[in-house]
Amino acid sequence: MSTGPFAFFPMIFGHEAVGVVESVEEQVEEFQEGDMVVPVFRPNCRECRDCKSQKGNGCSIFGGELVPAMPRDKTSRFKGMNGETLYHFLSVSSFSEYTVVDVVNVVKISPEFPVDKACLLSCGISTGIGAAWKVADIEEGSTVAIFGLGTVGLAVAEGARLRGASKIIGVDLNQEKIEIGKQFGVTEFINPTTCGEKRISEVIKEKTDGGADYCFECIGLASLMEDAFNSSRVNWGKTVILGLEMHRTPLPVNTSLLLRGRSVTGCLFGGLKPKSDIPFLAQKYLHKELNLDGFITHEVGFGDINKAFDLLLEGKSLRCIIRMD
Repeated sequence: MSTGPFAFFPMIFGHEAVGVVESVEEQVEEFQEGDMVVPVFRPNCRECRDCKSQKGNGCSIFGGELVPAMPRDKTSRFKGMNGETLYHFLSVSSFSEYTVVDVVNVVKISPEFPVDKACLLSCGISTGIGAAWKVADIEEGSTVAIFGLGTVGLAVAEGARLRGASKIIGVDLNQEKIEIGKQFGVTEFINPTTCGEKRISEVIKEKTDGGADYCFECIGLASLMEDAFNSSRVNWGKTVILGLEMHRTPLPVNTSLLLRGRSVTGCLFGGLKPKSDIPFLAQKYLHKELNLDGFITHEVGFGDINKAFDLLLEGKSLRCIIRMD
């Protein structure tokens, strides 16, 4: 039996978006009608101990419990045509012409920023870039291995490219990702099915003189997380977990390797603090430093949303822009 915040139906899905503020509650001072905003699932109140700390991007007031409703009073703001309750998804619920979000889950964006690109900063791309910049803190000349070249993995590559990584290895089963990866800085591509009897970690160690400085798992499989960890360099290799393990399988780690200096960590939203870091990424794009355009592979109207899911499942899409009009 399913439990947790995703076990409530009917629910309005969607968590990457951009919109315009239609109205605000009386006590809201941060936003006003007409503001262009990006909703985010990661709350950022900016007042609690966690939000004020530079050690992470959690929120000790609103970030502890994921509920299918508004975070303060735990009630829904949505009703169906027959009056039934419709539940919230990840505090955003963007597959709708109108949504209601708490102030801690929305970020103001400069009106100079192109609206069709702003939604790209709402989750996946920010997660990948943040993981490369804030969690791993990749240095110039580093070697990087990325397991999974979906949007998040390619965003990690983009972040590593901008940090001056000397070698960025992409690992994926989809051969079409070879050319796509090059757009974001991937220098070498490995399809695990072509490695013969060698383990993927052996191949990566050969290509990086002993193991990658930084490894990223962007799929959500414990077996790949283990491969990523074993592909990192002895003494200082760092593995960053971005994928949500889809089977809830524990990660087996050889503790003797930890004692020799390797480390493994995880992050949500790439360690970014939405209120300050999303505007920073927006400025990077406006200054033509950050490649966002390359992530947009398709556009559909809201009536064709199922086509967008089909493209994603077929491995043909990175980000499909869904227009409400």
